[in-house]
Amino acid sequence: MPYAIEAVGLVKRYGAVTALDGVDLRVPRGTVLGLLGPNGAGKTTVVRILSTLLLPDAGSATVDGVDVLAQPGAVRQRIGLSGQYAAVDEYLTGFENLDMIGRLYHLGRRRSRERARELLALFSLADVANNPARTYSGGMRRRLDLAGALIAEPPVLFLDEPTTGLDPRGRTDMWQLIERLVAGGTTLLLTTQYLEEADALADEIVVIDRGRAIARGTSHELKTQVGGERLELTVSEPGRLRDAAALMAPLGVAEPDIDEGRRSLSVAVSGGVAVLRAALATLDDAGVGVDDAGVRRPTLDDVFFALTGSTTEGAEPHAAVVGGGKS
Repeated sequence: MPYAIEAVGLVKRYGAVTALDGVDLRVPRGTVLGLLGPNGAGKTTVVRILSTLLLPDAGSATVDGVDVLAQPGAVRQRIGLSGQYAAVDEYLTGFENLDMIGRLYHLGRRRSRERARELLALFSLADVANNPARTYSGGMRRRLDLAGALIAEPPVLFLDEPTTGLDPRGRTDMWQLIERLVAGGTTLLLTTQYLEEADALADEIVVIDRGRAIARGTSHELKTQVGGERLELTVSEPGRLRDAAALMAPLGVAEPDIDEGRRSLSVAVSGGVAVLRAALATLDDAGVGVDDAGVRRPTLDDVFFALTGSTTEGAEPHAAVVGGGKS
């Protein structure tokens, strides 16, 4: 399988602190890898190494088939990078910012100006193209920064928390732009603090904690790993809760959890809506009234807290590796 990004055994230390401890990554061409982890986990360090801004202490990496350590200049010609903070010149207009970046990429005067206009239109900034960037909103600056990362039409793009600080509308707009880029063949490595962002965009997700990749897989696979589906229901009469639990036990993969105070129970299941229907029919036949019922699927928040919360100082983190492909 051709990989647009491949890293093997990346290690980075700062004195006694190990920022990366043998991280492996493989990103097929034209896909999105979501890199998740708490603050200080090592996500930005990975991006900085792959984008040639930082040398690793050990390990190797290639981007678009080019060795990051042996040919950093060639790598820079193949990538676009948008960091955690918008890197725009506030005293230049949006057009001038992009034109300047194009000149730095040696696109030439004509192509730089053409490309600047194309991207300003693509990112819905044409109306403010001649306004100084200091007058832009936070979302507009982020879009301008991403446009700058795309000026040379790179096949590989690194986005380090690209929607931090954006309002929900701005975040949704950015997601749509990213989806269009990937549909056009761009390979993307995305770090984010927004778990729903990785859920929406990533073909595969890698969770990093304390410099190690502790889990990887599709969104669906990671959710299944931490518990899968749960049938949850609330009975009408407290006295029938135990009856309901006994009736639900054969439908689950484990014994039901009972909450007497809330008249509710929860049981791990497999089968989604079909199991819910069977449960409701069984309870109805037995005369057990139900006030509320549903099947709850774990979110990436559940995955994140289960994985990163389970690793303690001095303990080995979970090593969970499953397959690839967008959920």
